[in-house]
Amino acid sequence: MTNEEILRHIDHTLLKAVASWEDIRTLCNEAVQYKTASVCIPPAYSKPVQETYGKKLTLCTVVGFPLGYSVSRVKAAETEQALSDGASEIDMVINLGDVKNHRFDRVLEEITCLKKVVGDRILKVIVETCYLTMEEKIRLCELVSSAGADYIKTSTGFGTAGAVLEDIHLFKQHIGPQVKIKAAGGIRTREDLESFLNAGCDRIGTSSAVALLRGGPGKA
Repeated sequence: MTNEEILRHIDHTLLKAVASWEDIRTLCNEAVQYKTASVCIPPAYSKPVQETYGKKLTLCTVVGFPLGYSVSRVKAAETEQALSDGASEIDMVINLGDVKNHRFDRVLEEITCLKKVVGDRILKVIVETCYLTMEEKIRLCELVSSAGADYIKTSTGFGTAGAVLEDIHLFKQHIGPQVKIKAAGGIRTREDLESFLNAGCDRIGTSSAVALLRGGPGKA
């Protein structure tokens, strides 16, 4: 797998609370230069990035991030604003309280609502696997599929743990045929990148892929 092939699957990410405009510009310049799948940035930077870079890159931002316990109406409003500001991909965090309370009807309703707002643009659903039982992971695969979302995403990167390959294999068994997988959190080596892509991920959210791969000769 060449560097270029890997980078085409990277959501080049910077979601730190203290990220400056200069930090965001560096991220975006790298994304343009190395042709990553997207940049994933805080919502407050969506409009200035769109105004600065236009169609040079694909803009992804987050909703209900990182804890997911905003009410659905607020998440919908966040999504509408993000799309208005130029985002074409939304990474939403589910309400884990609803999961733990077994209110799966509410989880399904919320994902369905946000997919309706997003329309033909991309909705990725962050389920934060580090807090879930095996049964909850399987149920969420079913809900994400039923709601019509485009991706199931492992983690925010702000939880107690990030992506693990075992969860990717589990997702592959239980998601619908239209749903893709995004891994995020703790993926920091080239071996990690290749392992997650080979396991079936279509996207990887990471801040380190460009630094790992730029300038290298690639790998057949």
